[in-house]
Amino acid sequence: MEPARSRLVFAAAMLLLTVVFLGLGTWQVQRLFWKLDLIARVDARVTATPVPAPSSPAWPTINAEDDEYRRVTANGTFRHDAETLVQAVTDLGPGFWILTPLEQKDGTTVLINRGFVPANRRDPALRPDGQLAGPVKITGLIRISEPEGAFLRSNDPANGRWYSRDVAAIAAANGLERVAPYFIDADATPIPGGLPVGGLTVIRFRNSHLVYAATWYLLALMSAAAAYAIQRRRLA
Repeated sequence: MEPARSRLVFAAAMLLLTVVFLGLGTWQVQRLFWKLDLIARVDARVTATPVPAPSSPAWPTINAEDDEYRRVTANGTFRHDAETLVQAVTDLGPGFWILTPLEQKDGTTVLINRGFVPANRRDPALRPDGQLAGPVKITGLIRISEPEGAFLRSNDPANGRWYSRDVAAIAAANGLERVAPYFIDADATPIPGGLPVGGLTVIRFRNSHLVYAATWYLLALMSAAAAYAIQRRRLA
């Protein structure tokens, strides 16, 4: 291929890359504003006055973007016999989340993440004061089910090993019916005996879209500069 023609092809390729990089940068800017809006909405949810947890007619519409971290209340009676321990690492160290079914008056059940216990207190007999009996009112945040397991670790229901809060699998393992498709992270309301420890929900959103956008726009600028330099050389 002739040098002049080669330079023309290369300049065209640089211009094409410029368009592609500009498109990717613009997409990241759009994602940035979407993420900032999501963060603002979540901040508003966690500080709002709690409302009753969604009942069964609303279950099919529950989704992470619109409902996760919404502050709610639920009333019912705990089924401590169906308590499930899910491995956890928190600011308090390693241990377990205690997920307990809450049976409600309408016959439905919602799983409550009552909070954290250290590994040496996993046995309910070692924290009897916290096994609340009778009607209770729970205030907390809606969380969306975490299917299948955690990173590189799959849930093993047959052996009672849980690495994520998979609502459907936990319900099936305990023979529960009419279970809400979400669970509730209980707040830090004190519990007799101090365990489980609630209110440990971590609300953190990764937001690197501005860095990504700047990177794509810089690559677009470099590609455009390369095309311009090649074209000037061809015309010289």
